Amino acid sequence: MGVKTKKTTAPSGLFMLYVGRGKGKTTAAMGLAMRAAGMGLNVYIIQFIKGEWPSGERNFIEAFNSVRKHYNGKQKLGRLEIIAIGKGFVKILGDKKPIAVHKAAARQALMFGRRAMLSGRYNVVILDEAISAVETKLIKASDLLRLVRAKPPTVHLVMTGHEALKSLVAKADLVSDVKMVKHPYYKGIIAQRGIDY
Repeated sequence: MGVKTKKTTAPSGLFMLYVGRGKGKTTAAMGLAMRAAGMGLNVYIIQFIKGEWPSGERNFIEAFNSVRKHYNGKQKLGRLEIIAIGKGFVKILGDKKPIAVHKAAARQALMFGRRAMLSGRYNVVILDEAISAVETKLIKASDLLRLVRAKPPTVHLVMTGHEALKSLVAKADLVSDVKMVKHPYYKGIIAQRGIDY
């Protein structure tokens, strides 16, 4: 408060983090994606951990893209694209895949993220659970920092995960910390279709 800043309306690509132990980081990133596409921005989402099992966000994006072709409203809609490269949760919930399989998927997700960010085709690139890939030692924080440094000035880059890694926080324009106050999992309630996936 009381700090004067120079305001600008010029487009500037932001680097944003949604982190914390609470539920809602991916949800916030997907909300941002929906808003961006609704205003004509093209969005590319890469899921670092989630596998190919059914998900509400992928179902929605598929439906959005088929409707988008026939939409003739005042505001041109942007493209929404999503790819789940992850092989599932690492060493929990019955995961028996070799760590090398998870690491290879995370490296591929990094490559896809870099390509999308530098392609000139996307205004927003979301790396869902990229920070979680660092936490589970699939990639290094330095891998994500290299992506941040390579970010074109007009591209918005979003990353999600649990830990607020200091090196990423230092570079970020926005950091939202999603705190867990209560979670149904601790009452024995498993993930709910349409709410958690």
